[in-house]
Amino acid sequence: MRIVSGIQPTGNLHLGNYLGAIRNWVRMQDETAGECFFFLADLHAISDYQEPTAFARGIREMAAALIACGVDPDRATLFRQSKVAAHAELQWLLNGTARVGWLNRMTQFKDKSGKNREGASVALYTYPVLQAADVLLYQATHVPVGEDQKQHLELARDIATKFNTDYQVELFTLPEPIIPPAAARIMSLRDGSAKMSKSDPSDMSRVNLTDDADTIAAKVRKAKTDPEPLPETAEGLAERPEARNLVGIYAALAGVTVADVLGRFAGQGFGAFKPALADLMVETLGPIGVRLRALAADPAELDRLMDKGAERAAIAAAPTLAGAYSALGL
Repeated sequence: MRIVSGIQPTGNLHLGNYLGAIRNWVRMQDETAGECFFFLADLHAISDYQEPTAFARGIREMAAALIACGVDPDRATLFRQSKVAAHAELQWLLNGTARVGWLNRMTQFKDKSGKNREGASVALYTYPVLQAADVLLYQATHVPVGEDQKQHLELARDIATKFNTDYQVELFTLPEPIIPPAAARIMSLRDGSAKMSKSDPSDMSRVNLTDDADTIAAKVRKAKTDPEPLPETAEGLAERPEARNLVGIYAALAGVTVADVLGRFAGQGFGAFKPALADLMVETLGPIGVRLRALAADPAELDRLMDKGAERAAIAAAPTLAGAYSALGL
């Protein structure tokens, strides 16, 4: 079993990033009987303009956050996509196999380009072909996908099948999807109807992975709630978005169900619930924040770890890239 997954590097990572994506990588690393290749998708990120200085800082922050959260560079191959030239090379080779009609059906391009399709970058349009190269390059057997990425994995399988058929080779493995465990949908601490986001102008809307214990406690204490006590069942949270969000965060951090949380706190107000949530959050995120800050303070060590992963990835990618060149007669 070989799992390949990438994440776009962004700075100012928060609780939603941890519970929604990063924690799943750690689980896969710990539970998979095989190899895991995890990469920072910096080539994908430049499908939109990135301010160079902030972008470089964000890449290192993401690397620090992944390692601080438990991704082990000695157990998983962790690297920057741009440091393994084979990704870009294989994308170009696969551009000859991918079809415009296939890319025209990609709903994510339509969503991201919106009404300004003609103003979108070519990189945004061909993004799915680079994604195909990302996974086919390593002979991935499995790729974790959410609902928004299923179509892109199907495209990768179509490209692999057509390439193998056209050139009469058995070069590319057809990757299967892994549907990760349902991730908690973490909402803003100031608005239970909006996702927790690093772009929200209010820092009080999110718990950053770099926040210290006092800051985390203060943000939980000031989180928007309502005056009603917690109900006995999840149905009682249906019209209470802020209450539902805080209960969901507690459940996700504790690894229990919403029903379990309500079984413990039903009938109590937020004066009792918030301190318990803050304690749990500090217990979980506190050690991550300490390690993240230490890693971020040593960029040379981060670069060394990323370069070490890139060297391993390049070695693993080389046979597939050579096979693609050979199949094409190049």
